[in-house]
Amino acid sequence: MKIKLFLVLTILFSTLVIPKEKKEIKVFGNCGMCKKKIEKSLKIKEVYNSKWDKKSKMLSVVYNEKSISLDSLEKRIAAVGYDTEHYKAKDEVYNELPGCCLYRTVEEH
Repeated sequence: MKIKLFLVLTILFSTLVIPKEKKEIKVFGNCGMCKKKIEKSLKIKEVYNSKWDKKSKMLSVVYNEKSISLDSLEKRIAAVGYDTEHYKAKDEVYNELPGCCLYRTVEEH
């Protein structure tokens, strides 16, 4: 019983002391495939949650600000083909996206 209580308290305490930051990042994309790829690019231990909204083009991200910077997160997104406000994806990576994901032809930003 003491071990279970200790484990529960350890888990609860560890979630309270981890520095978490919630930010929003503008990420350009078009569809559900974009959403999957954008969110998958941030499936790393330093990111607790990420959710991209197709309509607003905003990515809400909760991450450990002591382990990774917002700048690094934006670079990860650009590396898989999606522009952010601060980083543009390389043309060769962007051009490999499926046709429905080619957002630069749909809107200029």
